[in-house]
Amino acid sequence: MAAPGDGTRVTAEALIAQRSAVLRARTEKKPPLSGLPGGFAISKRGHGQVVADSRMYIHGDDMRHLDRGATARTGELHIRTFHDERDKVTFLVADFRPSMLWGMRRAFRSVAAAEALAWIGWQAVEEGGRVGLLALTETAPVIVRTQGKLRGMLAVIGGLVDAHETALDAAMRAAGQGGEARLFRDPPLDRALSGLHRIVPRAASVVLASAMDSLGPGFDAVMGRLAQHRRPQILRIEDRALNDLPAGHYPIYGSDGTRRDAQFARPGQAEDRLPDYDIWRVDAGEPTRDAMIRAVAER
Repeated sequence: MAAPGDGTRVTAEALIAQRSAVLRARTEKKPPLSGLPGGFAISKRGHGQVVADSRMYIHGDDMRHLDRGATARTGELHIRTFHDERDKVTFLVADFRPSMLWGMRRAFRSVAAAEALAWIGWQAVEEGGRVGLLALTETAPVIVRTQGKLRGMLAVIGGLVDAHETALDAAMRAAGQGGEARLFRDPPLDRALSGLHRIVPRAASVVLASAMDSLGPGFDAVMGRLAQHRRPQILRIEDRALNDLPAGHYPIYGSDGTRRDAQFARPGQAEDRLPDYDIWRVDAGEPTRDAMIRAVAER
């Protein structure tokens, strides 16, 4: 088993440490990291008494806020959400599908995604907002309801760690059972995101960290529906070392000496699918702070 901190695992310690980096960056004149998702000016806190939306019940929600009308119409528990007019919600979506579980240099793309989202989350809660999480795996997703302050961010970090361990365990089981053929075969992203609009409050920023593989034919429709009342943004996780690697088959050796063949295509195959989306490009091979600085600079 790989050791924590080697770039193959998401650890609570690493994600909590992003808070200090965010606080330091806020005191610097440049780069303008507040331009990233989750950066906004806010002078008032609190949930307020204005009904913001109605969404599906998530374990831990206050049943006093049960939306009886929506529950009766749909047959599923729904909860009313409230906000102050200036309240801000940043809902984080982590792609931990099988194709994210590898990397060329510093870290797996999945680990880089978690670290980038932790940066965005800390930035949001430090400026008075609330955060929530949907973490996608090959099996069941992990959902963390929106909360504010330290408690909310720590809940998101716990969800990221648990979901990534689940994704890694599933991948290792597949490899151990001779499942190399499906080891990096993703469930389509459109299907994984199809219910997102039901759990994210209206007017929220939705930040998806993904390499954008296997989008699925309905991806544009899913994002379009989400964009009707929310602001979807994409942290596209890249490994730029691939830019110097020609397409072809390459041998990959594991720590136990086993060899597997991997086929690499030229990056950017999905570029024609993403012309109109709000995208930041994050290099998994760079330290998180450097990658976020570059993401802003290249906008």
